[in-house]
Amino acid sequence: QVQLVESGGGLVQAGGSLRLSCTASGRIVRINSMGWHRRAPGKQRELVAAITNEGRTNYIDSVKGRFTISRDNGKNTVYLPMNSLKPEDTAVYYCNVGGLGQGPTGWITFDSWGQGTQVTVSS
Repeated sequence: QVQLVESGGGLVQAGGSLRLSCTASGRIVRINSMGWHRRAPGKQRELVAAITNEGRTNYIDSVKGRFTISRDNGKNTVYLPMNSLKPEDTAVYYCNVGGLGQGPTGWITFDSWGQGTQVTVSS
């Protein structure tokens, strides 16, 4: 079982910055993808940014140039600095990590989610 702990959400004015962090722990063999999703009020959850084990990244268009996802493989941690925040970025942000873990009889795949952290951007 792999657990995720998120931090860094909060309330900020438009144009401000926040930095989200998410650390995975447990019987981890290998982490493949790490990403951040968000769910805004009344909207479906969307993938904001993701990064592969090799460092390839992907972003939704609305955050390109403002958010930068990165990871520290030695710490099993993914970061999401968010700059030039806009009111439309307001949402609950969820960390998602997938990979291989050590099960009772061998390797197993895992797909873990964080508890969510609120980001609120005031106008």
